[in-house]
Amino acid sequence: MAEAERIIGTPDTPDAERDGQDRVGEDRDLRDRDGGEPAGADGTTEAAERPRGRRRIAVLFAVAAFAYLLDLVSKMIVVAKLEHHEPIEIIGDWLRFEAIRNAGAAFGFGEAFTVIFTVIAAAVIVVIFRLARKLYSLPWAIALGLLLGGALGNLTDRIFRSPGVFEGAVVDFIAPKHFAVFNLADSAIVCGGILIVLLSFRGLDPDGTVHRD
Repeated sequence: MAEAERIIGTPDTPDAERDGQDRVGEDRDLRDRDGGEPAGADGTTEAAERPRGRRRIAVLFAVAAFAYLLDLVSKMIVVAKLEHHEPIEIIGDWLRFEAIRNAGAAFGFGEAFTVIFTVIAAAVIVVIFRLARKLYSLPWAIALGLLLGGALGNLTDRIFRSPGVFEGAVVDFIAPKHFAVFNLADSAIVCGGILIVLLSFRGLDPDGTVHRD
């Protein structure tokens, strides 16, 4: 029997080998065309997600620029038109505009730690820039943009306003009744922080993934 098989041969074996060689060649061609990765690999997915990440980063910086410019222009108007003048009543005694220089944190807290708050604001900006590289969530882009714009607005005051660099007093002017005086940068920071808390509560991460505890 073994002698008969040797004489007749096994025709299936060469065909199987040729089929295997053909598949190897096709895989090699796919890798060459796709830049070294086979079809369906993670590299293809990452390339597809890259434009979406860039759009989210663009939203982050657009929101930050809008919040920063709005805060900057409002402070320039307040310093030019309202400082050293009587407060302007907007809604009776409930809301008025009053120019105040604040050396502390948001809403007038901690006036003895101006330099520390300046360092914290700079650190927040650095963290946001680092998070932006892995940002794929639109709500997170808006929240981080508000934080970035507000932090930059108050940091600008800390650096460029008197009494000196990193010790400058922030310009506050929104004065609700029975509440601390604040500015638009403070409002952007608070809104961004609230949005981040809500997103975290829902389990949405900056990279767009959703987790449930």
